[in-house]
Amino acid sequence: MPFYHKLGKIPAKRHTQFKKPNGGFYYEQLFGTIGFDGMSSNMYHIHRPTQVKAIGNRLDMSPRIADANNIRSYRFRGFQVDSVDDYLESRKIILSNSDCQIILAAPKQSTTDYFYKNADADELLFIHKGSGKLRSQFGNLDFKYGDYLLIPRGTIYKIEFNSEDNRLFIVESTRPIYTPKRYRNWFGQLLEHSPFCERDIRQPHELETHDETGDFLMKIKKGNELIDMTYAAHPFDVVGYDGFNYPYAFSIHDFEPITGRVHQPPPVHQTFETDAFVVCSFVPRLYDYHPKAIPAPYNHSNIDSDEVLYYVDGDFMSRNDIEAGHISLHPAGIPHGPHPGAMERSIGKTETEELAVMVDTFKPLMITEEAIKIADNDYYKSWLEK
Repeated sequence: MPFYHKLGKIPAKRHTQFKKPNGGFYYEQLFGTIGFDGMSSNMYHIHRPTQVKAIGNRLDMSPRIADANNIRSYRFRGFQVDSVDDYLESRKIILSNSDCQIILAAPKQSTTDYFYKNADADELLFIHKGSGKLRSQFGNLDFKYGDYLLIPRGTIYKIEFNSEDNRLFIVESTRPIYTPKRYRNWFGQLLEHSPFCERDIRQPHELETHDETGDFLMKIKKGNELIDMTYAAHPFDVVGYDGFNYPYAFSIHDFEPITGRVHQPPPVHQTFETDAFVVCSFVPRLYDYHPKAIPAPYNHSNIDSDEVLYYVDGDFMSRNDIEAGHISLHPAGIPHGPHPGAMERSIGKTETEELAVMVDTFKPLMITEEAIKIADNDYYKSWLEK
C-alpha cells in the first residue's frame, strides 16, 4: 500500500501495554509481509487472535488443466459462467500458472455463514456487475461497477452484495501486488506523471469491533486447498490499527489515460504490478493526434508474455465480434494485432469509449477445463482474410 492509514484506537508506541477500559489488555498482532521487510500493519484485538477450536473439512481447489502448453489464441465468453449462490463456489479458474490464477465469478449471495482468508495470494477483484460492501478486520469498503478491490493475502473478509446480479474478474497473485514503481518516488508517493494519485485510492472505514466468543467458521485457502477452521472469537474484534498493509479500492473510472501523437504502447495503461505480471486499465480516451496516426494498435509479438484482455464495456476498436464479458488470450510465441478491417476503420477516429482490464504474465498460462466450457475454439482463425 503506498501510504499510511490509521483507524480506531491504538497506543502511542508499538509493542507497549494497551489496556482495556475495564481492565486487562488488548492483544497486538503484526500483519506483515515478506518476513519483516515488507508492508505491515499493527492491529489490536479484544481477544487473542490465535485461538483455534477445531480444524475440519479440506476441499481440493486445484485447477483442472485442459492444456498445459497452450499456443492457441482464444476467446472466452465470460458471461456464460453460471451464476452460483455461494461466493467461493462461484469462483471458476479460467487460466493458471504458478504465479497467478485468473478467475471469473458470478456470485448471487453474500457471505454470511463464514469468513474467508486467502493465506497464499493477494486478491485483485474487479467489479464488472454489482455493488456492495467488503467487510474485513480493517474496516469496510463500499464497492460498485468499475472498482478494483485489492485484498492483501491473509486478510479475513466477508463480501456483501446489494443484489443477485454480480460479475467479478479476479486475479489471485502469489506475488505481492503493488502500484507501478515508475509512478512512485523513493518515499512511495505517487508522482505527478502517474495516471492516478492517492486521492483516488479509497481506504477502509467503518471499523467493526465485535466482542464475541463462540464458534466462528473460517474458510482458509492454503496450498490449493480450502480448509474449514473454527475460531473461538469473532475475527472482527479489532479496536484499532495503523500501517501500510490493508485492503483498498480504486475505480477504473479514476484512471487518467496517457495519450500521444502516435499510438502508445500498453505500459502507459499499467495500473498494478508484480514481478511476475502486470495489470493495465484501458479507459475512454482521445486517440493519437499525428495527422497520419493509426489509432489501432500495431501488430506485435508476445515474445515473453501471455496477454489476457477482459472486455468490460464500450466499443473495442481493434477487435471484431467482441462483447462485454469476453476474454481474449494471446499467448507468447505468436504475433497478434487488430482484426482484418480494424486498422482501416480506426483511421480518422478521434476517441474511444472502450473499457477493459489487461493482465500480461511472464510465465505461460495453462487453459483449464472451466475455460474450455466457454471457449471459442476457432478464434485463432479470426485474422484470416476472407
